[in-house]
Amino acid sequence: MTAPVDNSLADEANFALLRTGFMVTVASRDAARVPSVTRALGCRVSPDRRRVTVFLLASQSATLLRDLRATGAIAAVFSQPSTHRTIQLKGSDATLGAVAPGDVELIEANAAAALADLALAGFPESFARTFFAFDAPDVVAVDFTPSTAFVQTPGPQAGRRL
Repeated sequence: MTAPVDNSLADEANFALLRTGFMVTVASRDAARVPSVTRALGCRVSPDRRRVTVFLLASQSATLLRDLRATGAIAAVFSQPSTHRTIQLKGSDATLGAVAPGDVELIEANAAAALADLALAGFPESFARTFFAFDAPDVVAVDFTPSTAFVQTPGPQAGRRL
């Protein structure tokens, strides 16, 4: 297992962005380093802030899920559309599992927050509702330990390690 990111999730602003989730994109790669990417519906952070779980739709993520099973390599990007505030977490120990009690409610809360934030950015409500639509049995939980974290907000600090 990789070591957790030093203090990246101890920072309340970073932790709040992950807890809210808004727009989450998840990527991995196969053994030949060919990338795979999909969107996530939100995330859960463990109480000790050492593990992150992202929620994916199995029906839209077959290649990514295959790559996660094969390599464990994961990168997750969390972004707030109205401000473009973005952080990226990377790990190497991703595991797949079922949603836990309360996860569907987390996904629904993330969708509601995203709906409000996307409205601030000028997106119609129908877009957000379609983007975050899900069928609970289709959701897969992907759990990982962040080993590196980066600022990805556009600007002079983009790419800086947290």
